Amino acid sequence: TFLFAKRVRDFVRRLPKDIANIEDSRQLVNASGSVGANYIKANEALSKKDFVMRIKISRKEAKESRFGLRLVHVTDEILENERSFLMNEATELMNIFGAILRKSE
Repeated sequence: TFLFAKRVRDFVRRLPKDIANIEDSRQLVNASGSVGANYIKANEALSKKDFVMRIKISRKEAKESRFGLRLVHVTDEILENERSFLMNEATELMNIFGAILRKSE
């Protein structure tokens, strides 16, 4: 989750700086960081209910990250390839958190 958030930040730094990208990038950066932050909180949960809630939030933030990646405007093939990679990674994180939830409930 840490590497995902770092890669998203590196990607955002290379995006064109128009008004839409600035706003969408801000939300994307927040969501990508929240994936890992909530996973850390899940691993420090005081109860099973708290653990499940934090994993659900991590999955939700991964979904939001994927949505944000779809929204940003890219201008070249290199950025498009990076976006595709990050979208796949967000999908994998969603699947991982989904599997954790199925085993926890």
